[in-house]
Amino acid sequence: MHVRYSIALSAAALGVPALAADLAVGVEVPRLTVAEYHRPYVAMWVERADQGVAANLAVWYATAKKDGEGAKWLKDMRQWWRRSGRELQVPADGLTSATRPVGKHRLSFNDSAKPLGKLAPGDYKLVVEAARESGGRELLSIPFQWPPAKAQQLSAQGSSELGEVTLELKP
Repeated sequence: MHVRYSIALSAAALGVPALAADLAVGVEVPRLTVAEYHRPYVAMWVERADQGVAANLAVWYATAKKDGEGAKWLKDMRQWWRRSGRELQVPADGLTSATRPVGKHRLSFNDSAKPLGKLAPGDYKLVVEAARESGGRELLSIPFQWPPAKAQQLSAQGSSELGEVTLELKP
């Protein structure tokens, strides 16, 4: 504990920025006027410049179906499935949860815990993919730099399965 305090003082004295950072993702599930509506499956991840997955942030799917039947539709999120989904054992603690209703949803992460804890400095993209049974599929991405040098709010607008997706970064 005493050593940790000394390191923090040294970094501040040298003018080195603090290494803590926060990332918040906002995802809007739009109201659709269709004959048969099912909540979308949604996957969110951080992608490196080489298009590899640096961190899975969340996966929303039909967790309540009997015998894990909801998991068989995860592959409809094609991009996520190819990048990391097929290697994932679901349900995954802290990552997977039930689908979300129409509205705006917000998730927050910081670099002191999974999944961002080991994110190296560099260029990344936040990628959000949604797919819906008897519906369509949509993918949005927002490029960003990690760790953020200053507070930023970035966004992308969906046109069918996703509404506005926001990315808020804080150093």
